[in-house]
Amino acid sequence: MKLTDWISLACLGIALVILWRFRQIVLLIFAAVVLAIALNSLVRRFINRLDWKRGQAVLATMSIVWLSSLLVLVLVLPLFISQFQELLVLIPSGFEQLGQWFDAFNTNPPEWFPEPDIDLLPDFSTLLEQATSLGTRAFGNFFNFFSSSVAILLQMLLLAVLTLMILADPLAYRRLLLRLFPSFYRRRADHILARCEAALLNWLGGVAINSAFVATLSFTGLVLLGVPYAFAHAVLTGIFNFIPNIGPTLSVIFPVFVALLQSPGKALAVIVLYLLIQNLESYWFGPMMMQKQVALLPAATLIAQIFFATFLGPLGLILALPLAVICKVWIEEAWIIDVLEREEPAALVPAIPAADLPAISAAAPPAEDQLP
Repeated sequence: MKLTDWISLACLGIALVILWRFRQIVLLIFAAVVLAIALNSLVRRFINRLDWKRGQAVLATMSIVWLSSLLVLVLVLPLFISQFQELLVLIPSGFEQLGQWFDAFNTNPPEWFPEPDIDLLPDFSTLLEQATSLGTRAFGNFFNFFSSSVAILLQMLLLAVLTLMILADPLAYRRLLLRLFPSFYRRRADHILARCEAALLNWLGGVAINSAFVATLSFTGLVLLGVPYAFAHAVLTGIFNFIPNIGPTLSVIFPVFVALLQSPGKALAVIVLYLLIQNLESYWFGPMMMQKQVALLPAATLIAQIFFATFLGPLGLILALPLAVICKVWIEEAWIIDVLEREEPAALVPAIPAADLPAISAAAPPAEDQLP
């Protein structure tokens, strides 16, 4: 290797180390890019349909965003907060009720149930303590991420400022990013970035519609079952739906424990309700509404969530799906198409022996790619 190659490799290593040290800021920048792409689609509609200038379109878009946020803060958030606070008070009662039923079942099991070996059955309090310890280890970092209100406020402020700055002139930032690529590959990189933008828009639109669909069905079903705080449960279900695999499992915990305070049968009915909703969304509504979405295999989605959550923390888990979408597009375009499936130059193709060539009639016309 030449000296310049060693210097380039050293610079790349230093850049990777710096990115790793500031990975939380990099994730916030990525989140701002995703939000800017979503808002830029609305800006483009104002520009193309109403022939507005970009400044006017951005101002109109941000006005719509602020008005929508204000309506959510005034109409939705107070009801959700009040119900969620009461819900957190009821959760310990649900655990206590579950423990009482478990102990009663061990003491007086039904006649049809085989007589258990008492020595082999663990105590419910022990099981609950182990489950609590496991949950604390699994989600401790997640809750610590939201424990500081000042940090959240600063991060949200930084996210809003970055989104607005990128939205004001996205082409300038795009050209700046393209300058990091070699000159011969910039046109191709620009095409890949356009595909990434389209994939993210398809994912955002599809998952937003899916979340609204799941939240509506959850609210309707819980109201029919008579489960308290149905609105808070439905909002949590819609929010958790943005996190596949893990989100649907987390969304069923709160309504099940609230239903346990009424009867075990109602808790079982809530579980059946959520299973029906998730199957309906997974096998009918999701494929119908998200035909243009980037298709990710379930195992690949779960691996991406585990990978990004392990190395990037809670914010990596939240952004696992858009990160996986971007990685999928770049791997397909830059690695599979441009490297693995690239045709070899003619000079590198070995010559075919004359004995292996088929006989060509003298009367046959020359092929189009042959010189006369």
